[in-house]
Amino acid sequence: MNSMMIFYLLYFLCLCLSVACVICLCVWNSLWRGGFAWDGSQLEFNWHPVLMVTGLVVLYGNGAVLYRIPLTWGYDKLPWKLLHAALMLLSLILSVVGLCAVFNYHNAKNIPNLYSLHSWIGIAAAALFAIQWVAGFAGFLLPWTPLSMRKLLKPVHVWLGGSILILSIAASISGINEKLFFALKGQTNETQPYSSLPPEALVGNSLGVLIVVFGLIVLRILSTSEWQRPDSSPEDRTYTNHVLLQCDNQHSNYL
Repeated sequence: MNSMMIFYLLYFLCLCLSVACVICLCVWNSLWRGGFAWDGSQLEFNWHPVLMVTGLVVLYGNGAVLYRIPLTWGYDKLPWKLLHAALMLLSLILSVVGLCAVFNYHNAKNIPNLYSLHSWIGIAAAALFAIQWVAGFAGFLLPWTPLSMRKLLKPVHVWLGGSILILSIAASISGINEKLFFALKGQTNETQPYSSLPPEALVGNSLGVLIVVFGLIVLRILSTSEWQRPDSSPEDRTYTNHVLLQCDNQHSNYL
């Protein structure tokens, strides 16, 4: 099978899994967890898994593979840079709101924050993501950043991007498992025990499988050298050169 056909097949699966993950999250928290609110109750907590997985996994993964779409290679890179940055910023915003939801719930119920391995991995992923976005914006979107600095930053940006995705998937899987253990305690809270695999457990486990498969596909796309966007052509630097020329002209006018 042609390499490009394999790419588009994997990319199509990536999009389908993205939709499936979000639907699964909403169905789980709507049908079994009571829905959503923003009042410090359990319903506010339900926003946490939806926003974190949608932001740190689904949007993040789709934003990461944006440059690998061959149809974009024949066009100037700047619009795709801006779209990549916008998707990542939206992903970061959703993640921050998701963190606010869980902290608000914990504080309202006097539950300690950041005591579990899940929370440690999740907060590390979110913090690294924030640093990654700021560094990426400064390094690749500010036109006065030297090209030598961009070349130095690029491999670190790519490596850290994949690492954040892996951390996000680990946090999501551990969070789903933790939630199911807490929610499905059997007779203590009038639910079937997790060990009997009631429908809610099946939905939660299936969501975990969807997230893992989605992550593996994204990492496969990112790790295939054939699907990397070709090195920037002179046209890709038009924006940088144009802005720098304007800055020089303005500086000359002041002299």
